[in-house]
Amino acid sequence: MGGYLGKILRVDLSKSKITTQELKEEVQKKYLGGSGLAARILYDELKPGIDPLGPENKLVFATGPLTGTKIPSSGRHLVAAKSPLTGIWGEATSGGFWGAELKFAGFDAIVVEGKSNKPVYLWIKDGEAELKDANKIWGKNVYQTEDIIWETLGDNKIIVSSIGPAGEKLVKISCIVNDRDRAAGRCGLGAVMGSKKLKAIAVRGTKEIPVEDPEKLKENAKKFREALKANFMIEGVTNQGTNSATASLNMMGTLPTQYYREGVFDQADKIDGNALQQITTKKFACYGCPVACGRGHVEVKTGPYAGTAGGGPEYETIAAFGSLCMNSELGSIVKAGIICDQLGMDTISSGNIVAFAMECYEKGILTDKETEGLKLNWGNHEALVKLVEKMGMKEGIGETLSEGVRNASKKLGKESEKFAMHVKGLETPLHEPKGYKGLGLGYATSNRGACHLRPASQLVEMMATARPELGFDKVSGAYDVEGKGLVIKGLQDFKTTVDSLVLCSFIYDLYAYLPDELAKMCTAATGYDFGVADLVKIGERIFNLKRLFNVREGISKKDDRLPKRFLEEKTTKGPTAGQTVELEPMLNEYYAARGWDDNGIPTKKKLSELGL
Repeated sequence: MGGYLGKILRVDLSKSKITTQELKEEVQKKYLGGSGLAARILYDELKPGIDPLGPENKLVFATGPLTGTKIPSSGRHLVAAKSPLTGIWGEATSGGFWGAELKFAGFDAIVVEGKSNKPVYLWIKDGEAELKDANKIWGKNVYQTEDIIWETLGDNKIIVSSIGPAGEKLVKISCIVNDRDRAAGRCGLGAVMGSKKLKAIAVRGTKEIPVEDPEKLKENAKKFREALKANFMIEGVTNQGTNSATASLNMMGTLPTQYYREGVFDQADKIDGNALQQITTKKFACYGCPVACGRGHVEVKTGPYAGTAGGGPEYETIAAFGSLCMNSELGSIVKAGIICDQLGMDTISSGNIVAFAMECYEKGILTDKETEGLKLNWGNHEALVKLVEKMGMKEGIGETLSEGVRNASKKLGKESEKFAMHVKGLETPLHEPKGYKGLGLGYATSNRGACHLRPASQLVEMMATARPELGFDKVSGAYDVEGKGLVIKGLQDFKTTVDSLVLCSFIYDLYAYLPDELAKMCTAATGYDFGVADLVKIGERIFNLKRLFNVREGISKKDDRLPKRFLEEKTTKGPTAGQTVELEPMLNEYYAARGWDDNGIPTKKKLSELGL
């Protein structure tokens, strides 16, 4: 019998009705929370083929059983819905303090459905919730929205999650931003929120979070913190943030450059972790996190963007607006990142689209006429910043590009679809899979489209790290394909569990992989006797449930593909020179490992085994 069973807040915007329900014990035990809870709700309650921007879609905000507790990095939350960008399963996670605050307010999840006939925001405080008029904040950017809500409600300790103008305008790469610059970035979920006329969710909580065995949880949390301190990678991430990866990826030939044509950027030193460290004035740590990888505040002091200040960019933002676009002007990257935070846009997709547009301009597919004089040459940082603004406001060529590279390439034509870099409609992350072939398989098979966090196989492949508890007791080299089906399957299952607990991917997989301790913490919090095998099986169950969601929307083997640039075009620089990704043999092995048929559909035997 479990100890803590949380509550789900149900918000029907069409009826302006708010209700609560208990989180069922069976659901918590089989799906934990976060990603798993959202998958169960959306699979059960959404009909196939619905319009992602229609009132039938539902938006789920979910925490996990460890959220808000004393364990490291337990402040994250997940947002999920049918994606308007891809038309399939959509999810994104975010750090900061909002997730923990929701638990302190007495709720584990929020399910938003319907559509309001006027702009509203949701105000939650200690078990109570109400819808409030949002006319004063509709049209405002994320920063302004937070400030106005603080002033209106008279409390600057309120944690706000909101959309900017991009979400209001239904930009398909828009995101949901909390704590000013923490974002649930991927899959265009800000547009779902905007379609419902829901501007923000403001939360304030002071409740204690009950757990089954507080002393045991405290003991396990202490061990985990000690493991973090002892990890050799943590110091670099604390000092330079996630952008500490830029220099090493460039050295390995896996820093995406010139829209994935190359994996080496000759001017990487101008935008790497050391360069960003020179303008960082304040670090940021999410709730309960001792690492502080966030660049809480940066200030550009010289050059054309002198005076630009705000939240600092993560690695993905740096690479997306930097090497991918052949741009070495760090100030412009900071500026573009802040614009994305304020307007509410995914920086990974935004940088991809700018690079796509630059290649279209280079090839004559886009001309000065279409761009209204914007010179989209490689490395033109001024044009880059202006184009990001245009996308967020749906102005000029920005309106076409804001639909994502798949939709934009279809509209532009002229063979631009051949180099549009996406999987299932989601723009590719900033990790070159030619340097770790299994990651390419992960991109192809991820339920939300191109995703580097599920499986996050880079370190495992580079270091050939066996993880028998995840189903693979050996790992071939990073450039090899044999055995990668088992590796990716195992990592995807484990990462799905991490996302269902809604914990930090960096801490609980890349840096301090301690599955035994994680199982003990889950047991201490919930009262269920979880072992590592139980957690992995839960992840596999959830991963398959999301695949079923996608199968209902028409997804099969034909969609588990990679862009031709990864499959056929060889890079010429660095260690990855001459490499391509050999997808087909890995995909066949992967389907067999998953117990799916040759078309990528889960078999009845596998579903029965998983209790689905």
